[in-house]
Amino acid sequence: METLLTLFWLFLKVNLLSTSGIASVGLLHQEAVGIFVTEAQFIQAVSFSSVLPGSDALQMAMFVGYHVDGMSGALAALLGSILPPTALMLGVVAVLHRLRREAWVGRFVEGLSPAVCVLMLYVAYKLLVGENHGALNWSMLLLAVPSLGAFLFDVPPPFVLVTAGLIGIFLFR
Repeated sequence: METLLTLFWLFLKVNLLSTSGIASVGLLHQEAVGIFVTEAQFIQAVSFSSVLPGSDALQMAMFVGYHVDGMSGALAALLGSILPPTALMLGVVAVLHRLRREAWVGRFVEGLSPAVCVLMLYVAYKLLVGENHGALNWSMLLLAVPSLGAFLFDVPPPFVLVTAGLIGIFLFR
């Protein structure tokens, strides 16, 4: 029961302190790697949650929770992940409905964009460096560069992700 409460608290905290699914990855990495999962398992969780349809944050919560304590762990992590956004969205919608014509609200949202960008760059750096203690993970870079090129040429994201996953099967043996 203590493990389930710890999982619930972890994902409650991560979802209260981050703004979105992808932005929560950096915080979840800091809180879960070495305690609940290894670096390799965390990278697998990020990869699977990116390929599968749906919320990345919820899929990662279920992956970590299931790894720690099976189905009950997955449910505890999922509940911890769902509760904060649901409660916050109900409150935010009520407030924004009253403030929707205020100019500062739009500027506030625009101000969030650089912070989210930096968080995504941090996650990309952690994936490229990974467990190599400062050395560049060349196989990861070998997949990242063509994937970036595909996105720049407007290849559909699901196609890029599935292709990268298939290449990864052979590249990361």
